[in-house]
Amino acid sequence: MNKILFHLAFPVTDIPQAKAYYVDGLGCIPGRENSHALILNLYGHQLVAHITKNILVPQKTIYPRHFGLIFTTEEDWQNLLLRVQIKQLNFREEPKNRFVDTLLEHRTFFLEDPFYNLIEFKYYHYPDAIFGSAEYTGIGDKI
Repeated sequence: MNKILFHLAFPVTDIPQAKAYYVDGLGCIPGRENSHALILNLYGHQLVAHITKNILVPQKTIYPRHFGLIFTTEEDWQNLLLRVQIKQLNFREEPKNRFVDTLLEHRTFFLEDPFYNLIEFKYYHYPDAIFGSAEYTGIGDKI
């Protein structure tokens, strides 16, 4: 099977500011760019920041809309966390452990970019919980 890549487009109001956040802050590799869009490589997946004239407002909570990555090693998750802390990016939710002492246990943190897009980064202690463990009903935090 060929490698399949994930693509996500999201709204921004300023391309240079988006580039500073995602490239300088998160470490994305920049791709094509023009006055209305910027392609970014986030760990091998394509993000596209598109200019919008809509007024962007913060979500009240992290649900329902956010996107992110699941790291397969805790070291990679920890390395990104360290980068985020050094770059002083805005945490929407500080790093924490969810579902402690269960098969769903994972480490997570949420960032909020300058355009109120929420990004979650996870590391599961038990990889089966990423898609499996259907007998459990725990998903996210109670709202």
